[in-house]
Amino acid sequence: MGWNFFKKENQDKDKIISVVALKSIDYPSLVILAWAKAVEGNEELQNWLKDNGYPELFFCVHAIYLKDEPREWLLKNGYAHLMAMIHLAEGNQQAGKWLLEQNFETLYHLGRAIDHENESWLWLRKYSTQDIFVLAKSIQFIKDQIEDNHNDIHSIHKDL
Repeated sequence: MGWNFFKKENQDKDKIISVVALKSIDYPSLVILAWAKAVEGNEELQNWLKDNGYPELFFCVHAIYLKDEPREWLLKNGYAHLMAMIHLAEGNQQAGKWLLEQNFETLYHLGRAIDHENESWLWLRKYSTQDIFVLAKSIQFIKDQIEDNHNDIHSIHKDL
């Protein structure tokens, strides 16, 4: 399957997309909890992630906030699977299909849980760890705030 669901619709259709090998995303629990707090807005932890060997999590935080450059960085640097999880959390079912095809079941259920799918919350509770559950809740809270801001006539397109 191609990577087309990562591209914006207005991009030139003739561009060649290079395939980048996916990098490992196996993190200690404390790093996942730091990631969750970074998502919630803790700038000190955002910078700690960036400066201590986890730049992908730093960029993932900003990609969650709909920033284009971090989204592109994730794709170009071997973290398309993190970007797919974000896309799935935003309702892109094709991204979820790709995650399952690539055997990223935890990321699949993380994305679906963030998008309020109860079956995936149950799956995370049964098959993942508490830190992943905390991360899902943190991302869900931010994504819900972003969506609320986009739907509020007084703050249309004002991201957090």
